[in-house]
Amino acid sequence: MLVPSTGKRAVDTVVAGILHDVVDDTYQSLNSIEEEFGEDVAKLVAGVSRLSYINQLLRRHRRINVNQSTLGQEEANNLRVMLLGMVDDPRVVLIKLADRLHNMRTIYALPPLKAQAVAQETLLIWCSLASRLGLWALKAELEDLCFAVLQPQLFRKMRADLASMWSSSSRAGCPRRTSNKSGSPPLDEKNLTSDNEDSLGFNEDISRMKDLLEAVIPFDILLDRKRGAIFLNNLGKTSETQKRPKVVQDAGIALASLIACEEALERELFISTSYVPGMEVTLSSRLKSLFSIYSKMKRKDVGIDKVYDARALRVVVGDKNGTLNGPAIQCCYSLLDILHRLWTPIDGEFDDYIVNPKPSGYQSLHTAVKGPDCAPLEVQIRTQKMHEYAEHGLAAHWLYKETGNRLPSVNTLDDSETEASSFLSKEIEDHNSIEDDQFQKYRSLKVGHPVLRVEGSQLLAAVIIRVDKDGRELLVAVSFGLAASEAVADRRSSFQIKRWEAYARLYKKVSDEWWFEPGHGDWCTCLERYTLCRDGMYHKQDQFERLLPTFIQVIDLTKQEESEYWAVVAAVFEGKPVDSVESRPTLVSVASNSIEASINNKIRLLRTMLRWEEQLRSEASLGQPKYVRKWHCNADSIVLGEVVIICWPHGEIMRLRTGSTAADAARRVGLEGKLVLVNGQLVLPNTELKDGDVVEVRV
Repeated sequence: MLVPSTGKRAVDTVVAGILHDVVDDTYQSLNSIEEEFGEDVAKLVAGVSRLSYINQLLRRHRRINVNQSTLGQEEANNLRVMLLGMVDDPRVVLIKLADRLHNMRTIYALPPLKAQAVAQETLLIWCSLASRLGLWALKAELEDLCFAVLQPQLFRKMRADLASMWSSSSRAGCPRRTSNKSGSPPLDEKNLTSDNEDSLGFNEDISRMKDLLEAVIPFDILLDRKRGAIFLNNLGKTSETQKRPKVVQDAGIALASLIACEEALERELFISTSYVPGMEVTLSSRLKSLFSIYSKMKRKDVGIDKVYDARALRVVVGDKNGTLNGPAIQCCYSLLDILHRLWTPIDGEFDDYIVNPKPSGYQSLHTAVKGPDCAPLEVQIRTQKMHEYAEHGLAAHWLYKETGNRLPSVNTLDDSETEASSFLSKEIEDHNSIEDDQFQKYRSLKVGHPVLRVEGSQLLAAVIIRVDKDGRELLVAVSFGLAASEAVADRRSSFQIKRWEAYARLYKKVSDEWWFEPGHGDWCTCLERYTLCRDGMYHKQDQFERLLPTFIQVIDLTKQEESEYWAVVAAVFEGKPVDSVESRPTLVSVASNSIEASINNKIRLLRTMLRWEEQLRSEASLGQPKYVRKWHCNADSIVLGEVVIICWPHGEIMRLRTGSTAADAARRVGLEGKLVLVNGQLVLPNTELKDGDVVEVRV
């Protein structure tokens, strides 16, 4: 499931997966593997064998160096060498993660205490790595397998609670509109504590442990609706001949509810004619891992019914390899309108990451609704281009880029926000009130700020003309001749200044004409009033003070964008050419134009592995860990004596002494005295380099 179906590299990856422990567990040597299967397979097998060193290193460190708080110099250096080898060929990571997943699926064969130790280690190390690489579906299954081992009673209870929420018998009495303020009480700390203590005794026999592990739905079944239907069918047939454990039946109910939601939305989209004709729309779904749900309930102190993304659907709109960005964006908002007419939205649970991308570049529409069973359901809507940027893990992306195959939906909807892929899905905030959350966010809005007007699939540029009632009401100038879908699709592009100019000229036009009341304007410009509503959005108010579905989305500007935007506004008002406003290139924009995508992926992968290395060092220093912990890594806990950088534009990894400067890097590549750019910015020769820096020496 993690590799393409064709291509030599993909085939070699599968072969190496089959042979991954031959060298360690038999008398076969790497030379014999190379003779029989080739150099590529032998290198992968050797890499997986070295990767196993992580477990050995951390276990030995905790066992022997009880009083030593950090890794030794040699241990840390060996760890770094191994991690850098993984950056050179990420297929090693895929094989190792698949190996660990198989171990966890059969962990019932181990004695209870050893099973717990393996589960804790998996949760802390390998789930963390899968998360950082964006392998969300695999990570979710690993987490639930660990959770079943470490907290069996709580695992059963949460499975039962979700099955009760999502079963067909719970559909009666669904309210028309739901606020996010009501719900069941949060987790009972007393009960959880006693459950934890009972679970640590682990007195369940092998058969009961098998039942728990069987209640964890394999990630490849969740990724394929046909496989899911076959899984449910087999579960039903087995139940007729022999009674299945309740926890397994509850897992079947969860999967059935997800398939029902997906099919219901698919039927609605099929009969609806309001989305853009000719656009290919595909659906997928996921169940959030019980461990992630449990962590969120603890973190936010809420009940299980307030975790709105416990199940989720994703709608991906085809954009013909990015050539139909504008129409695809329009289609996303049209589908949002269809969705909100089909199912009741939950107030305050809409986030527009298309207009306002996350710092990582992640773009998508997120909304939470009451599904067909009246239980919460999260839906994400995005274009194919956004999907490929967000969903495909770094290691898997490297493989598919190499083979030229189209990326499948290997990494299902992401569960948590990490900056590694990040491509990461939102954690829904528990908004206590409009006053405390949305109102505070928009209180500081300025006159002239750019916004986006959304009416069905029509996206129009607009600017704020007046702010009333401390931000609760806005007077907005809308340009009906200024479609904004293309600008929305490429918020972070190097051409954004030209788009800011369109907003600035609209603002100047309204100012010059002295338009200041709703209804003022001409044939292509109109002033409209918008009110901040209970759903956290600004909705249009007509002349009879009725609220309409049309809404505006405030564009959140980064510090750099804000500086550029107001510089453009000033230039327009002063009659100066906008070309005089300089845009500082970011690393992302430079990378996308200057180097191959594969090198850019390698940069992100290196930085991801370096952050994971810090976590491993922290794990080593904290002794026997608990299964739930927030990481507090201390970068100064050990001095490695070196920094690792990426050389632009060929992607070589270079290791330099700690304290090395830009001049040292230029000297190393034989270009002493030349200009040096670090992370896309020209720097002084004495600028000190840090781990993960991208260095380019200009010839």
